[in-house]
Amino acid sequence: MEATTLRQLAAYAAVARAASFTAAAAEMHVSQSSLSRAVADLERQLGVQLLERDTRNVQLTAAGVEALRVAEQIVTAHRAGMKELRRYLLGESGTVAVATLPSVAAVLLPQVISDFRERRPQVAVRLLDGLERSVLDRVLSGDADFAITTVGNPPEQLEHRPLVRDRFVAVLPEGHPLADRHELAWEDLARQPFLAVGRDSSVRRLTDAAFAQIDAHAVPAAEAGSIATVGGLVTAGLGVSAMPALVLPLMGAGPVVCRPLVDPVVDRRLDIVLRVRRTLPAVTVRFLETLEEFRLQGRPLPPGVSWA
Repeated sequence: MEATTLRQLAAYAAVARAASFTAAAAEMHVSQSSLSRAVADLERQLGVQLLERDTRNVQLTAAGVEALRVAEQIVTAHRAGMKELRRYLLGESGTVAVATLPSVAAVLLPQVISDFRERRPQVAVRLLDGLERSVLDRVLSGDADFAITTVGNPPEQLEHRPLVRDRFVAVLPEGHPLADRHELAWEDLARQPFLAVGRDSSVRRLTDAAFAQIDAHAVPAAEAGSIATVGGLVTAGLGVSAMPALVLPLMGAGPVVCRPLVDPVVDRRLDIVLRVRRTLPAVTVRFLETLEEFRLQGRPLPPGVSWA
């Protein structure tokens, strides 16, 4: 059986609604003869008469009434589907999947997402937060469109560009003797019980590198898997720590004192990471454009954090 086309169904529906080939042809901006052929072809394919014609009138047969119902459903669904496809291709609908560090997800991105969705309310943003290695793996596997993370030794399949920097500060319990000073050196922390995050964290990699730079061997008094746990240990007076500025809001509600760290000054750079030669969905391109707008406009960031 020859395939029925959308054009035939649309032509038939127009004639059936108008009860006139002349009116339907004017509505569809086609010739009456072209419209007649489309309807005749549809009747031939279905093997049934849909319209009863005379010189003045067009009336639907019983089969024609049912055919009109089905044709209108199909034509309406096609129009709705094409409208939604156009919205997706323009970046006005769909989902943006971002793999990122928890500090970026909780502190940097909320305002970006708010501004983005205000302009594109039909778009969803999916945040896949985790540590650096898992974040990069999400991009490699295609689970995430892109990542915002620190980059140590990235695989060659990934490309990256700088987005923001945040500076490391000393984190002390209230009343600590070092809290009276305006700034601290890494050597000062090396002499204190040091509270560290786990070795799979990019924060740990950077703190270890800072201590190595001054030939200090800071053996952690305690290690914890989360920033919030380290914050709780500091608040309890079990030791001191060092954290990049963007992480500080994740340390919990307990009272701590933060002081600039020097000798050396250590910045953490957070990059946008993409898979090489991957074509991004339009909605993701629009989200990255919004991020770039924030950077170029110098939108406000927390203390100790700057656009790269």
